[in-house]
Amino acid sequence: MLSRKGVWFALTSAALFGLSAPAAKALLGRDSPQLFAGLLYIGSGLGLVLVSAGRMGASQVREAALTSRDAKWLAGAILFGGVLGPVLLLFGLARTPASSASLLLNLEGVFTALLAWVVFRENVDRRIALGMLAIVAGGIVLSWQGHAAWGGVSGALAVSGACACWAIDNNLTQKVSAGDPLQIAMLKGLVAGAVNASVALALGASLPASGRITATLALGFVSYGLSLVLFVLALRHLGSARTAAYFSVAPFVGAAASLIMWREHPTGLFWIAAACMGMGVWLHVSERHEHLHLHEEMEHTHAHVHDEHHQHAHAAGDPPGEPHSHAHHHPRMTHSHPHYPDIHHRHTHG
Repeated sequence: MLSRKGVWFALTSAALFGLSAPAAKALLGRDSPQLFAGLLYIGSGLGLVLVSAGRMGASQVREAALTSRDAKWLAGAILFGGVLGPVLLLFGLARTPASSASLLLNLEGVFTALLAWVVFRENVDRRIALGMLAIVAGGIVLSWQGHAAWGGVSGALAVSGACACWAIDNNLTQKVSAGDPLQIAMLKGLVAGAVNASVALALGASLPASGRITATLALGFVSYGLSLVLFVLALRHLGSARTAAYFSVAPFVGAAASLIMWREHPTGLFWIAAACMGMGVWLHVSERHEHLHLHEEMEHTHAHVHDEHHQHAHAAGDPPGEPHSHAHHHPRMTHSHPHYPDIHHRHTHG
């Protein structure tokens, strides 16, 4: 039976991130956007440090710790997603009208899917491609403000480059998604936060009042930290393209929350965007990808239960109970069942 929990991880991640937009509107004020982004990332990292410290006493080993083999993938994800992406975005925003920048930001999901499909050979069939297009179309409708004044090619290229960086980040993070999502999100938050805050302060930004700093850090923990943990779990279960598609509904969640928080009235475009995104999500959720496929022999470590892919014997030191994490062996196996391109189904298609 096909598990849908990866879908809920992705949609909940999108919802938490989307809710940050109306809340950030209330907190940002006249502060430097880059410093504000840095504080959000720092809040996500510090919050997850506390969560990680709180679970250290647990006897059950549920998630696999990151290893040296993960370092290059995670370092690349942090470099592109946490350092280069925000810098390019700020450079582009300074040279591109907000309406056009909002439209261009919809490219992240498209670039993520294209990289997953072309470079990392992840299966993206016609149904998934149509669903992605419908969700992206909804994002474009939602961000359309009646015109698109580009303001010069350099700004548009910079915003597009930021989207490409985040697409690379998403695909590289998928490579380490078998590891502890708490560790991954914590490291990304701390590094990205330190870089963005340091650059902003070096450029002359001033720290806001302590109360607003605390509120921003708390918002970062929920809308960035917890959201990223769920995003990594979704990558583990769904692959990059499908996770990015679901996450692309985040702006709609933010827009819907803004209607409630700021007592705004929905426009006709809002309902068109809702219909497009609803159709795209339905195309993805109703997917049933099933065929005869080969599992190559492999050994790896990740959190698991003893399902049809995990029928192995335990050594004396392996942890009891489920789910648990330990090194385990997968024999070569051929079978057929519905599946996503998760960490066990990265096979090629004819």
